[in-house]
Amino acid sequence: MSKKTVVKKTVDYIETHIDEDLPLDKIANALNYSKFYIARIFTEETKCTVYKYIQGRRLTLAAKKLAETRQPIVEIAYEAHYDSQQAFTLAFKQFYGCTPKIYRKNGIFYPKQSKISMRRFFDGYTFMHYSGGGKLAA
Repeated sequence: MSKKTVVKKTVDYIETHIDEDLPLDKIANALNYSKFYIARIFTEETKCTVYKYIQGRRLTLAAKKLAETRQPIVEIAYEAHYDSQQAFTLAFKQFYGCTPKIYRKNGIFYPKQSKISMRRFFDGYTFMHYSGGGKLAA
């Protein structure tokens, strides 16, 4: 099986189970690969670790909830798999450049880590990794 297929299967599994705990062991068992193989291939092909990808996706989904709902920040933090609002705020600020409260006040959703997707070109597949930059702090 090609490396790109392994990455696609990994991304698909993560996206389907993003609301669950996702240790690398669980992903590897579900896909019938070793966790070391998945970690190595994923990083080689995407230039991003599996953990960082999951974290970025969860923070991006949390940003969407912050901008589009009135759900309490602490609930969004727990849904994003953070043990406390303080840990979530620190991670969110490092990722988005502003606190969740300021992000919500701005009210504009800006996806920083979209799903890694595959696009087919004439000579095969290539990966498109979308990750934006910039700060939204007021």
